[in-house]
Amino acid sequence: MSGREIEKRDRLNAALRALHGCFSITAPQMLDIAEKFHEAMLCGLVGRKGPLKMIPSFFGMPTGEESGVFLSVDFGGTNVRVSLIKLLGHGKITVLKKLSTFLKDPGGSYDYTSSAATGRELFCFLAGQIAGLVGADATVPLGLTFSFPTKMYALDKAVLIGWTKEFKTRMTAGRDINILLHDALQEQGLRGIKPVAVINDTVGTLLTAAYGDPHADIGSICGTGHNTCYFEPLPPQHRPMIINIESGNFDGLPVNDFDRELDLKSEKPGEQVLEKMVSGRYLGELMRLVVLDLAHKGCLFQGKDSDMPGFPYQTNSLNAEHMSLMLGDKTTGLAGIAAWLKGSAGIQEPLLLELGALQTIASLLTARAARLVASTCAGVLRRLDPLLKNPHTIAVDGSLYGKMTGFAPRLRAALDEILLDRAGQVTLKPTRDGSGMGAAIAAAMAVTSETIR
Repeated sequence: MSGREIEKRDRLNAALRALHGCFSITAPQMLDIAEKFHEAMLCGLVGRKGPLKMIPSFFGMPTGEESGVFLSVDFGGTNVRVSLIKLLGHGKITVLKKLSTFLKDPGGSYDYTSSAATGRELFCFLAGQIAGLVGADATVPLGLTFSFPTKMYALDKAVLIGWTKEFKTRMTAGRDINILLHDALQEQGLRGIKPVAVINDTVGTLLTAAYGDPHADIGSICGTGHNTCYFEPLPPQHRPMIINIESGNFDGLPVNDFDRELDLKSEKPGEQVLEKMVSGRYLGELMRLVVLDLAHKGCLFQGKDSDMPGFPYQTNSLNAEHMSLMLGDKTTGLAGIAAWLKGSAGIQEPLLLELGALQTIASLLTARAARLVASTCAGVLRRLDPLLKNPHTIAVDGSLYGKMTGFAPRLRAALDEILLDRAGQVTLKPTRDGSGMGAAIAAAMAVTSETIR
């Protein structure tokens, strides 16, 4: 190794040690975050101003015996999923047919997430997808999972508070989502489709798990976005029901300069602070900012022209899927990361220490995300059962939990570190497609009015 390479190695190693300090979350910090989260929950429950909205869902827990055929619309990100689902009772569910389509055409022919589109146009597009799945003559109740902050007034009445995840669709905020969907269905001639329930994806995930597990009382989404809900037995102003925490907006967190930079460049600075630290929508860009800083300091990719397009100089040139690839690369010489760099950044011969640095940075950010989510789950458990006398199941859905290399075991390990000898009382349950199936369960509960067990 040449003297220049030794100097670069030492400089890079020093920078990585500093990053460990920036992104590490200690056990005492996790306990502190859990306590702050619990306090913010209590404020939200009594209507005091704070980061957690604590939105009533008006849904209790399913009995597990709800049955029938229902239509499910799962709208939570840049694609929408429509499914025809049969509930069989005894906690069993069958998906009869489904389709998924993008709200933003990769080819650029349409974009219903942009300010060029209106709410009416967006929901007419959704109605068209429903027609494509079940036909114009279908008669079936519909449950909608709508994974954006809403103010709930009833099982089927949800007013959009405001978009998140960089959505900008006009003439939608402040409007009743179910009425927009109902009107679009009427316009498409789908008069037999009755939208009877609106839920959040976290509520859907919890309903799906609880349909077959009586201990399920917390639901969490760890995917493009992040949120958590739980079954609140003693809400101050309502009957027992699932509460949508809107936890992505929690802000009692140790942030660093990279977090602040990402926040300032986001669509809504100062909002969704936790989500910007833990969700798939933002993790890739956060890592890019870290790598860019190291490149500017001469620690990485010397010789790459900063005017060239691609990683690390181009905004959003790195995403959570790329990070997962880096974390999962077990090849000799980290050949997988090297191939990605060659294709995305034009870096032909990266040094092994540079490839290792990318893997280390991805690991730091993923570990921090898992520990922050675990901290907030511990805060919810503090509300439900401070001494953990009873078993609890946390239902988890989302691409980050299901696909990000290492995230799920790190979440489990962080919970164990917080809960210590009571950790065995808490089960993490992967709940795949929970938001979609949950919409069908919600529709069944709305139709039968069996909303509280």
